[in-house]
Amino acid sequence: MTSGTAIDGNSLLEAADNFDAIELLHQLGCTDGLPAIVPTPERVEAMVLATGIDGDLSIGSMGPGGGAATIRTIAANAVMAGCIPDLMPFVLASVRAVLDPRFDLGEMQGTTHCTAPLIIANGPLSETCGIASGFGALGPGFRSNATIGRALRLCMMNIGGARPGTSDMALLGHPGKFTFCLAENEADSPLEPLHLRWGYEAEDTVVTVVGAEPPHSVLFVSGDDADSPDRLLRVLAATIANVGSNNVNMSAGAVTVVLNIDHANLLHSAGYNKSMIAEKLAEYATQDADHLNRFNPSLGRPKSGVVQALRSPDDVLVLVAGGGGLYSVVMPSWAAGPNRNSAVHARVETDQACQVPWA
Repeated sequence: MTSGTAIDGNSLLEAADNFDAIELLHQLGCTDGLPAIVPTPERVEAMVLATGIDGDLSIGSMGPGGGAATIRTIAANAVMAGCIPDLMPFVLASVRAVLDPRFDLGEMQGTTHCTAPLIIANGPLSETCGIASGFGALGPGFRSNATIGRALRLCMMNIGGARPGTSDMALLGHPGKFTFCLAENEADSPLEPLHLRWGYEAEDTVVTVVGAEPPHSVLFVSGDDADSPDRLLRVLAATIANVGSNNVNMSAGAVTVVLNIDHANLLHSAGYNKSMIAEKLAEYATQDADHLNRFNPSLGRPKSGVVQALRSPDDVLVLVAGGGGLYSVVMPSWAAGPNRNSAVHARVETDQACQVPWA
């Protein structure tokens, strides 16, 4: 029986049953190593229909292999990832974002660094579609987070052609290369949502994508003293500028800072907005050049003075997510490529979508 759509979106693979179809996908290297939903023609077409766009339309070529990212091929990978049609607009927006030349997708896929695309969702549809933003948002248990992030990864593998050890040269990788997606907790955040920074309206639904390392936990216990907000900023900055990070060794690249609710409230109560937080982090994220050169003397960094980890506050992405408590996180980045690991964004378009049954 015909049981799966080939990744080129036109040909069909055939297998005797669902089990054999899944095994065939594994044998062909079409999965990330986890079990996949078989992308039957009916399932793929339901996903295409959810976009309201012709399935043969290509939105660009995906590096490093240069495969055509058609609506149908994106849909096939979304099906394999376990997405339902309601989530297809988020997947499509994420693919559109990483195809922005500023993201340097081909270079990012080929680097030996462990970077992975982190998807940050903002706007009303994020909550409607169940993208988690609170306790454990980057962990297991959330279907929307897991499948949207996984769909982008499968597109990068099956359309972009990135394969471990051949075209994806990450020396070790990290679990975010399976899936890396969360929403900002706008409902509880005292700070302005991330997508307003890009010029969108509050009612727009937007994905921001940035290459990121795994979360680096930042422990901070606030006190009643007036210095608590500044101490928090310095702890975050010290994590950004750790001596092994690409950011401080290259003095470039975007950094993602995820504040938990309590830390966000502490800074907000002290009069900080996100722009002010970014300014302080860019100012504080430094290393003594002599100290830095003791660890990596062959990198050719300045021998004296102060080394900045960030080019400007524009390289700091601040968002609020997770539960309240002691821990926020910092996610350093690759900091390389022609655009030095820039963040990109795209609107989640639903104007053309229609409600479809799930096959």
